[in-house]
Amino acid sequence: MRQYLLDEHIPPTYRTQLLYHESALTVLEIGDRGAPTRGASDPEILHWCEQNDFSLITNNRKSMPQHLADHLAAGHHIPGIFTINLNASIGLIIEQLILIAGASHEDEYFDQIVFIPLT
Repeated sequence: MRQYLLDEHIPPTYRTQLLYHESALTVLEIGDRGAPTRGASDPEILHWCEQNDFSLITNNRKSMPQHLADHLAAGHHIPGIFTINLNASIGLIIEQLILIAGASHEDEYFDQIVFIPLT
């Protein structure tokens, strides 16, 4: 099952709701023990996700595409980046992230940014 890392700008409610609805998920937040520290740069976070097989959940629509392009250009990879719209229904976002975690192939979102909610 997919593992998620929530960046530090994602409200903690998302972690709580993900684990409430799917307790088998592994969901870490920036700053958790074993996760990147608060204030880590986006490139550092992408490297950590690659090394630890975590998909990133972020709301960073501005700079993350360039960070991913740089990451890939350097020969690195990532299990996936899910950029959420914090103005969308949290219920819909949680539902879609759980569906992705349970029903997607391991490499289905490899080296991609996917915008949630899915349209």
